[in-house]
Amino acid sequence: MTGSVRQFGAYSVVHLLDGVFEPSSDVLLHPGGPAARQALIDQAGPTLRMDVNCFLLRGPDGIALVDAGTGDAWGPQLGHARAALQQAGVAPEQVARVLLTHLHGDHALGLLQGADGASAWLPRAEILVPEADLHFFTDPAARAALPVARHGAFDITAKLLRAYEGRIRPIPSGPIAAFPGIEAVPLPGHTPGHTGYLLHGTPHSLLLWADLLHLFTAQAADPDAGLSYDIDPTLAAQSRHATLARAAAEGWVVAGAHVPGFGVLEAAGAGYRVVPA
Repeated sequence: MTGSVRQFGAYSVVHLLDGVFEPSSDVLLHPGGPAARQALIDQAGPTLRMDVNCFLLRGPDGIALVDAGTGDAWGPQLGHARAALQQAGVAPEQVARVLLTHLHGDHALGLLQGADGASAWLPRAEILVPEADLHFFTDPAARAALPVARHGAFDITAKLLRAYEGRIRPIPSGPIAAFPGIEAVPLPGHTPGHTGYLLHGTPHSLLLWADLLHLFTAQAADPDAGLSYDIDPTLAAQSRHATLARAAAEGWVVAGAHVPGFGVLEAAGAGYRVVPA
């Protein structure tokens, strides 16, 4: 399913819904201790409901995606971004570039297809990957230091490098070559190279913040609240605090991989409230 078209600077932006992911609320974490964590779980209920989103950009350099959803890998409730892209009038061969926010499956598996995800879904696209994530998820020592349950991104990275050989480009933080007006914003903690993309515009800029927040209302109100998917929960919380403060101060429109729609942030107590944009 596609959303409405919004304009930020030189880019029109369309939200593509890949589906809905519903994990147990046991994945919730809170550094305030067991009582704070239990209060968060009680507020959320037994099951979390998280959209899985990616974004279509049309700009002066052609058609691009920010992330690519899950493809065929995560079951029938997900993998609908491809149909949404078709609904938006875009064929796979028209996509010139993909900006990955990080290398987790619900962002990168949509780039793969075929038996065991061995081939490229996009025949022409260059894949831009935050350089810190690419370095980390190709490092055997980093893999060995993590539990087996966290090895999936290492396997996905290896498949991407094979399927898109010669078309993977690591990118640093800051302005992105070939994307005038888009800046890669480091948001480390969820993964080492977890990155948002800031589309500069007048009167409003848009921050696509990936997995900075998985739960729009609860984590905006309490940026200490986290999920077990963060590789470094402490650093992820620091990124949330700093980025939410900056987004509220700058008046940015915000959207993410797991939160519905577009919003703006207003300070509210020790956290923020989300106002639909």
